[in-house]
Amino acid sequence: MALWARTQQLSADALRQVQYTYNSYFPIEIRHYFCVWIEEQLWQSIDDTQQAHEQIAKDLLTTLIQLIVDKANEETDFLAKLQMQDWAQKFQEMYSEQPMQFVKVVKMCLAKEEEMIRATDSMMSPSIAIQEVSENLKRDIRKQIEMIERLTSQSDQDLRRMQLLQENFVVDYQNHAQLSSQLQRVQQDESIPNRTELANRLRQQKDEMDRMLLASAQKILEERLRLAQKHKETLAHIETLQKKVVDEELITWKRRQQLALNGAPFDSSMIDIIQGWCESLADLIWRNRVQILRVDSLRTQLPIDVPDGYTDIQPELNQLVTGLLSSLVTSTFIVEQQPPQVLKKDARFSATVRLLVGGKLNLNMFPPRVKATIINEQQARGLLQSDESRRQQKCGDILNNEGQMDFHNATGQLSIVFRNMSLKNIKRADRRGAEVHTVAEEKFCLHFTSEFNVGGNELKFQVWTLSLPVIVTVHGNQECQATATYLWDNQFSEPGRIPFQVPDQVPWPEVASMLSTKFAHMTGRGLTEQNLRYLANKLFAVTGQQDFSQHKVAWAQFNKENLAARNFTFWEWFWSVGKLVREHLKGPWTDELIIGFMDKTESNDLLLSKPNGRFLLRFSDGTVGGITIAWVAENKEIPAGERQVWNLAPFTIKDFTIRGLADRIKDLDALVALYPDIPKDSAFGKYYSPAPDVSQGVTQGGYVKTTLITVLDGRQNMGNHTAGVMTYENPQTPQDLNHHPQSPGSTIYSRDIMSPSNPNLMDSDPFTLGSGPSSPDMENDPDFKKIREWLSESQMSRT
Repeated sequence: MALWARTQQLSADALRQVQYTYNSYFPIEIRHYFCVWIEEQLWQSIDDTQQAHEQIAKDLLTTLIQLIVDKANEETDFLAKLQMQDWAQKFQEMYSEQPMQFVKVVKMCLAKEEEMIRATDSMMSPSIAIQEVSENLKRDIRKQIEMIERLTSQSDQDLRRMQLLQENFVVDYQNHAQLSSQLQRVQQDESIPNRTELANRLRQQKDEMDRMLLASAQKILEERLRLAQKHKETLAHIETLQKKVVDEELITWKRRQQLALNGAPFDSSMIDIIQGWCESLADLIWRNRVQILRVDSLRTQLPIDVPDGYTDIQPELNQLVTGLLSSLVTSTFIVEQQPPQVLKKDARFSATVRLLVGGKLNLNMFPPRVKATIINEQQARGLLQSDESRRQQKCGDILNNEGQMDFHNATGQLSIVFRNMSLKNIKRADRRGAEVHTVAEEKFCLHFTSEFNVGGNELKFQVWTLSLPVIVTVHGNQECQATATYLWDNQFSEPGRIPFQVPDQVPWPEVASMLSTKFAHMTGRGLTEQNLRYLANKLFAVTGQQDFSQHKVAWAQFNKENLAARNFTFWEWFWSVGKLVREHLKGPWTDELIIGFMDKTESNDLLLSKPNGRFLLRFSDGTVGGITIAWVAENKEIPAGERQVWNLAPFTIKDFTIRGLADRIKDLDALVALYPDIPKDSAFGKYYSPAPDVSQGVTQGGYVKTTLITVLDGRQNMGNHTAGVMTYENPQTPQDLNHHPQSPGSTIYSRDIMSPSNPNLMDSDPFTLGSGPSSPDMENDPDFKKIREWLSESQMSRT
């Protein structure tokens, strides 16, 4: 089914999310009318960062505009025709100079549709965005914005009326001045006929005008006081809404961004909704500020003293509104895309910084520059003390760390993407006697700064923001501990903390949630309650069913102290298991074919309740990043044929780079069915490697191709398959040797593929296959000499 057809079948809530993405820059009606053409184009193949692709973008834009024009010409409805023509003109105006932005907008809209469809298919109802921000919240904020807009419009009308009153007062005052001058002349000029009568009439008119001017002045004063009170109330509503948007929703977004780096789900598009709210706030603050400044100007032109008993709040309004604007601007300078939290020297990395209100401040005319520096924990704390000198501090050098912000007309975003930053050197703190004991625990962060003017250089802003903590490493073996440091920091830090304080102890349920989220992010499937119970037992060195809800986990216990009777920490063990699954076992793990988190005692109990040949896979307790296969079989060395659970020596990443898990399970005939009762071919068949092509036989040069197989160590007689060491007589079927029962290991041998086209090879010694004029001289090879001696001794012992 076509994408647009599936989009139209979304739930009402999910469809609203799609509608929100489409806007005047790319109307959803265009998507509907030209859905077939849009979905036929290869949008994803266009890289909007490649200049060479710009012509492709121009061609697509030109074609779409022509389709809109053709549709307009065919349209019979007059209003629809005008709308089509308007769209064609807008597309031409907006994108003709920046076709790559047009492609970016289309890709963003299509990606939103696919996201909503995936969310619906995976029963994420109705979508992540709906979960993060409820419709009630958005409706409430929208109502508050509309209410403040009404108050601002009313204040604007009141200001105009007050200005008119003042202008009329000025006119009346001029008339009054003329009348006073005329009266004075009459009183002084005795030659004027009827001077006394005229003077009395003029004096009456002047007294009447005095009363009228006093009344007008009182009216103006009342209007000023009333308008000041309205402005104060409006600013109070703005402050309340700003706290809701900036101090709650934006902080919540930052918190979710932080948890997303631990693997939690995150809707990055939510920041676009928050930007819309912030832009509305910026617009309202600016309009009220203009009104307040206009009132100040009118008061300067016509000073009227406030009588006793009245409080003049006008002087504080300008300070209040400027403070709101400053707070909004500085709070909305954010790190949209965080740098990697494990930074390696000389490695490239990227980050994105965005100013959410940049469009409303008209900064697109003169985009500000942003500079990135790296600072340590102490320097980050110093920034909170508002010390100007500390803003220039750094503890390392970063290449490509400065650039100009870009304004994207289609999305209204003012941002900068640092694509090619590189850390050249770092100055570490003196760790003698300090809290930080290892390199992987020392936290740094990126400090982004910018300066710009608004309102015709009327206001100057110096803004800065910090990235999340980063750990600087010099070697790959530090990644494990560095990951633990930022994982703990991301999960348990609190908003507004002193950089970069985190609690030393946290409740186990919170740690369990973090582990499950991280494991799901690494492997595709989270942890069950049974998995978490096993991990708690391992961490706290206990056994059996226990209530861990009140237990506390210390940082040292998590990542510094070795587990009981082990030479590795809990986190090292857990991290290595996740890495093993991510790199080699992700499919079987997500298919729930691997139990994984289970101790040997519990696996023995499960398997002994099943027939011989049942097996399961669990992560090794004693080997970092290892997985073992446990299966039940008879021990034939015991007369009664007692059943026993056997465990293969653990496989690690190194083993699976040689031969995969599924192929190893296929090789071992002793493994019949996966616990509880799934035939192994049904469970792992889709992960088997293709069978080798034996028809090829001998390759160029006369060498025989080989394939690797897994066999048991061969010193036990267990289950359906007996495996032993490779012998001269039968290299593919090792014989059984008497040995005391123990957990067997497994060995990989090369199986020689005999070619019917070369029958001479069939009778060859398996250790000299391919020997001859073209083969290396193995006569004096010490390794092969040892093998021949061992074979000779083995044959003599059997004789």
